[in-house]
Amino acid sequence: MCTYSTEKIDVAAGSGKGPDGWFPLRTATVYYDHPVHAPDEHTVNIDFLNPERGPSARVAVELSLDTAKELLAALQTTIDRAAHH
Repeated sequence: MCTYSTEKIDVAAGSGKGPDGWFPLRTATVYYDHPVHAPDEHTVNIDFLNPERGPSARVAVELSLDTAKELLAALQTTIDRAAHH
């Protein structure tokens, strides 16, 4: 079921690669909803955007709930290791 829970953050530093090449990211939005392309009924969706650059400055990701959990764990492990350097 859709939770309509949406989290949006400002991205202070980051880049994304779209059809026109690399661009600076400005926002990231995470939400749980029906996917556009993924075969699952619901997915965790992440949109990385730079609204100032128009619709081509977008990277969209649709992940199954299990894959999103694995990504979250991998991110946390990587962040924890980076903090020790």
